[in-house]
Amino acid sequence: MEWEKLLADTRIGKKIDPPYDPEKYYMSEFEKDYWRIINSASFRRLQDKTQVFPLDKSDFVRTRLTHSIETSSLAKQLTAMITKNITIYEKDTPYKITSDQAVLAADIAMCSGLLHDIGNPPFGHFGEVIIRDWFKNNLGNYSYKDKTLTDSLTKHMKNDLYNFEGNAQALRLLIKLHHVDSEFGLNLTASVLNTIVKYPVDSLTFDEKDPDVKNHKIGYYLSENEEFSKIADITETKINQIYYRHPLTFILEAADDIAYATADLEDAFKKGFFSIDTFVEFFENELREYEKAGLFTKVQIEKSNLLIEYFDELKLQFKKEHSKEIMIFQNWLSHVRDWLLYCAAYGFTHSYTEIMEGTFKKDIFEESFHGATICILKSVMHEFVYSTPSITKLELAAQSILYSLLDKFIPAIIYYKEDTETNPMYKQTKAEHNLTDLISENYKENYLKSKTDDPVNNLYLRLLLVTDFICGMTDSYAKNLYQELNGMN
Repeated sequence: MEWEKLLADTRIGKKIDPPYDPEKYYMSEFEKDYWRIINSASFRRLQDKTQVFPLDKSDFVRTRLTHSIETSSLAKQLTAMITKNITIYEKDTPYKITSDQAVLAADIAMCSGLLHDIGNPPFGHFGEVIIRDWFKNNLGNYSYKDKTLTDSLTKHMKNDLYNFEGNAQALRLLIKLHHVDSEFGLNLTASVLNTIVKYPVDSLTFDEKDPDVKNHKIGYYLSENEEFSKIADITETKINQIYYRHPLTFILEAADDIAYATADLEDAFKKGFFSIDTFVEFFENELREYEKAGLFTKVQIEKSNLLIEYFDELKLQFKKEHSKEIMIFQNWLSHVRDWLLYCAAYGFTHSYTEIMEGTFKKDIFEESFHGATICILKSVMHEFVYSTPSITKLELAAQSILYSLLDKFIPAIIYYKEDTETNPMYKQTKAEHNLTDLISENYKENYLKSKTDDPVNNLYLRLLLVTDFICGMTDSYAKNLYQELNGMN
């Protein structure tokens, strides 16, 4: 892969020139992408979408919006560190990057950080699980003409629904579900769109146990197969009909992991899910288990131990301060965040040739000093937060909401805009028609534009119309609509 192609500022949709001289008031195409993103309704809706705590009444915990802004900032900083490393330590590489290209790469990373969770449904990653489970458990309960939906759809179509994924939904949303100045959604540059596709595989070929991390989830649906192919052709990340990760995707994923492993921990600590002492005890126990299992090197274990020892230094530093527990923990997390940025930069630089050749199969933390640290930090939330009764109750409430909405809208959409004159038996009821009226006109317009002569493909697109509608909801909107449709208001 080559940076000149990887940083392509091409847009698949029609380019609209401003009413002034673009050379006189120059902005890069990626700076224009940044404006398009923050000005979009989907980005604004992230302010009322769960990061960790569904339907939380507190105003200090992270939402998807604040998490995305943090990830964006980390991604830009990390890209600047990495491109600097390449110019210093990779002087003989055939994959050189100029100073101008380094600036553009950082802008792309910044944009991708804002976008990486934009396809997530309400109620965080648990919302994804709910949607998958609903289709696995209920798709066969409904019929299209004389067949069940499971018998009507192709394997690929069913796999898209059974493995519903916010990453794939993000690409679909950005290129299909917005109408700005192009037929190509938000009409973002190919490089930005390519970077957000963490998993460049479809639902027929993904494998969560594959040794190559890029194959662990689905990155695009059947409905966006053609468009993703065009994007990969422009950036030349498709080689011999095989899709490879855009190099900046490794940076985006690392930035996301750093934000998740530090900022989300701060929220959990503030909410009282654990103390510093219980955190340290868990960290040390995990580290001993890693050491016994030989999962990490002696140096990696020692570096993680040094982080824990840093708590003692902070306790002395904040001995006379009020609210010292939170101050100690916040300062410790800041120290850890700096280390993780350094390690991610090292990991990318160390594996630079493999990344550029598409042969690197791990995440860039794995062989760094703090490969063990990032694993432990990510497991803390599972140990102290996700399994608690308070979170379980909130997740059950989210499940009731999304299941109820899917129960109503999926059967309502089955015969939407079908030819009722030649098939009078197959048409929407009045109630189903009313439900369909609640779906965004943008989404329905996209369906009508995407229709083909294939009735099975159209059925698949109508089912995606419902997931589009639900994924576009904020937590509050989903909750309020659920209550209204069930007579609770």
